[in-house]
Amino acid sequence: MTTTTGARADGAREGAGVGDWTIDRVVEELYAAEAGRYDRTPITDEFPGLDIETAYRAQDLLVERKVAEGQTVTGVKLGLTSRAKQQRMGIDAPLTAWLTDAMTLPAGAPAPLAELIHPRVEPEIVFVLGEDLAGPGITAARAMRSVSAVLGGYEIIDSRYRDFRFTLPDVIADNASAARWGSGPVSLDPGDLDLSLEACLVEVDGEIVDTATAAAVQGHPAEALALAANSLGARGHRLRAGWIVLTGGITDAVFLRPGSSVSLHFSHLGSVTVTGA
Repeated sequence: MTTTTGARADGAREGAGVGDWTIDRVVEELYAAEAGRYDRTPITDEFPGLDIETAYRAQDLLVERKVAEGQTVTGVKLGLTSRAKQQRMGIDAPLTAWLTDAMTLPAGAPAPLAELIHPRVEPEIVFVLGEDLAGPGITAARAMRSVSAVLGGYEIIDSRYRDFRFTLPDVIADNASAARWGSGPVSLDPGDLDLSLEACLVEVDGEIVDTATAAAVQGHPAEALALAANSLGARGHRLRAGWIVLTGGITDAVFLRPGSSVSLHFSHLGSVTVTGA
């Protein structure tokens, strides 16, 4: 989906050479695309020097800008947590990104499609942290001891890149396509269920389109949480008590269209539906 504004912005960028790119410009380009609700070509098409380390620095600066404007960091999300997606991208671990309060959808609230570009929905195991968690050296068992509650939920991803075409540094800098998220009504103690066996059925407008278990997330969502803690620790960050952690999509994401609804039915974590409005 490309708006008239997006076309103008892309045209303004066409004359820019590689030498014009800086981390600040990466942040500005992605911030403008999100705020203006337009998509663009991958930054690495013009800036091949955007590597993973530089992309994470840009990601941090992007969320710092949002915080400076009044948003609050409320947690983190993981992306590319499935083995198949990692193999396609040529990596061996998920990526991490930030959540802010502006991304939270209250229960029953429709997704504001007018604020998004080309949103997709994917089911998630959602953790609420009861204590701080900081790497390095965090194991899955240690990570789970920090979790106070588990919920079923969803993430709405909304890449700022056209047709969701990007390299790994592109998507890292774009805060892993983060847009909105929500959770269902059931909150359980992590000791009350076997998360690797927790299944989810995905329904679009009443039609079943996918199903999987949470084992699709690194074998167990606790592994994803540990990887997040260790990755963030290597960058000088820590997970905070009270934060939300979206552990990664259990199935492939499905498009959310005006008037459409996506329902996610979990084995023990209840059901949650998001509609496009």
